[in-house]
Amino acid sequence: MALKVLSALDTARTQYYHFKATIVAGMGLFSDAYSLFCIPPITNMLGRIYYPHPHHSSQHHLPTNISLAMIAASLLGAAAGQLVFGCLGDRMGRRGVYGLSLLIMVAGSLACGFSACTTRGCVLGSLAVFRFALGVGIGGDYPLSATIMSEFANRNTRGAFIAGVFSMQGFGILASSMVTVVVCKIFAVGSRAGGGLSDQHTPAGADVAWRVILMLGAVPAALTYYWRMLMPETARYTALVENNVLQAARDMEKILDLPLSQIQTTMDSPEYPSSSTFALLSTRFLRRHGVELFSCAATWFLLDVAFYSSNLFQSQIYQQYLTLDDSTDVYEEAIKVAGLQALIAISATIPGYYFTVFFIDRVGRRKIQLMGFTLMGFLYLGLGIPYFFWRKPKHAGFIILYGLTFFFANFGPNTTTFIVPAELFPARLRSTCHGISGATGKIGAVVGAVGIQRAWGSSGEYNEGDPDSKLKPMRAALVVLGAVCFLGTVVTYAFTPETMRRSLEENEKERETESDVPAVAL
Repeated sequence: MALKVLSALDTARTQYYHFKATIVAGMGLFSDAYSLFCIPPITNMLGRIYYPHPHHSSQHHLPTNISLAMIAASLLGAAAGQLVFGCLGDRMGRRGVYGLSLLIMVAGSLACGFSACTTRGCVLGSLAVFRFALGVGIGGDYPLSATIMSEFANRNTRGAFIAGVFSMQGFGILASSMVTVVVCKIFAVGSRAGGGLSDQHTPAGADVAWRVILMLGAVPAALTYYWRMLMPETARYTALVENNVLQAARDMEKILDLPLSQIQTTMDSPEYPSSSTFALLSTRFLRRHGVELFSCAATWFLLDVAFYSSNLFQSQIYQQYLTLDDSTDVYEEAIKVAGLQALIAISATIPGYYFTVFFIDRVGRRKIQLMGFTLMGFLYLGLGIPYFFWRKPKHAGFIILYGLTFFFANFGPNTTTFIVPAELFPARLRSTCHGISGATGKIGAVVGAVGIQRAWGSSGEYNEGDPDSKLKPMRAALVVLGAVCFLGTVVTYAFTPETMRRSLEENEKERETESDVPAVAL
């Protein structure tokens, strides 16, 4: 039987603290998204500054390996951060390391702006190193934010509040685009007024502008630090891992509108549960939770292959919709890329998150994930199979279908893969398992980023005997992304359980009951 304090959490009415915790936890995801997704316009700026075309300013680009290093550094750092902070969250407490991940984010964002050397190789190399460090802080925020929100929320609205935390990513993406536009406009006005040009279309201030954009990502994380340090440890960690039920009750009395007598349970109460003591690398864990961990990790991997490859290379995917020529300067190009990114965020990304917030506790995690993967698969096929048709006339239908992939990613597996690992596993391993799932996803993001960049690089190869030869690699890549999404549908259908409207302890008890049935001797 569950502790009174945990039962009180599961049945508590929705109140001010739930919304406050959503904002405090969500601002970390806001900073994460800002720092990860400000990179598309910045890579264009870096190409202009450090790899200018000798004759055509509009045909600059970062070498493929350099571009991939910029992107992979932060993603691999995020994978490392999810593993490390996921484990620390279970060993030292959620609150104990929650602020540390933010401090690393702040330091990493500021350090990116100081990637200053005398050669471009040194600048870009140091930037990659600092992006990795930034990624560690970003990754650390994922398992801690999801676990904290899942352990504070009641059972009936838990999904909506965790989705609310994750939805802050959409505003982070939008903020990165808006900041890029504002910073570039300011520098553009300054360059015209001062006449400070390194050449005709690359103002000298451009090498400062991209640094300012990256460094501003430290602001929301720094502002959130104070409020995170005021949050108490979650009652579930205190009661089930530290075995301090009285302290858990006192902490919850401070933040929830409940009297101590209603939530207190003494140590010798028959309701006091014994915490799961098996280790992560044990036969008991694999028997009870191995399938769930595989499901969470595999679906997150498959989702990120598609989601990050589309997000991080938006500027290349809709390059034909940007009116660029040799008269376009570096600021104007960055503004156009950021503007289209903001348009996708407003029309598809953010609405997708909030459809999930509204429906997650009505429809369920499993159904939304199945729907999202399936529709994403059809949309990618709709983009890829007739790719020649979409590209030649600059058809608006391409942008519409492309935007819908983001809508159904967020009203689908991009949100549910963040929620489900925070609900399935026992308290002493919850953060660790979420970290493992998320880190596997980030490896998928690297795979997707490398694949789409290679396809885009190959698209530049033109065969005079086949006018469509340069389009074939991207067409194939989009079709492959569709197949990846359909595989996500299969894995979800076969292995992902439903956790809606069940307490975290009920999910754990059900897994134990199912797996502990003795085998019949033959």
